[in-house]
Amino acid sequence: MHCPFCSHAETKVIDSRLSGGGRSVRRRRECLSCHERYTTFETAELVMPRLIKRDRTREPFDEAKLRNGMVRALEKRPVKTEVIEEALARITHELQTMGEREIPSLQLGEMVMEELRKLDEVAYVRFASVYRSFQDITEFQEEIQRLREMTDSEKGRDQLSLLPESKK
Repeated sequence: MHCPFCSHAETKVIDSRLSGGGRSVRRRRECLSCHERYTTFETAELVMPRLIKRDRTREPFDEAKLRNGMVRALEKRPVKTEVIEEALARITHELQTMGEREIPSLQLGEMVMEELRKLDEVAYVRFASVYRSFQDITEFQEEIQRLREMTDSEKGRDQLSLLPESKK
């Protein structure tokens, strides 16, 4: 680390602490030449995958665009902002841990729909209608039926998990 005051190459670390909820390290440094002190922050640089669009073009992942799409789908729905941010964090974490340089935008869309389905079924259908380009009312009906079947199967699993082992 070069000193920002005199550009000397040697500095010493005086103090290190976790910051940003453990996502970065705050270091207090002192230049060995001019003895000025300054603070640096160290964070892990995780590269987000590029998205391969339907038309085969590629674009960088844009968290703001993702947030806007989810917020638009959840508009006027009873879902707290903190819950939306947690869902966004889960999606970005999954993208980071995939280790892929590029992924199809369809895969990201499916991840978003899964999170929205957990948060609010109306928002899920709203997002799905735009994402899948519904053309008529029958496509809405088919998606709602699929949603009902998923919900029913999850309820069945939840009820099964409540049964004692001898009844399963």
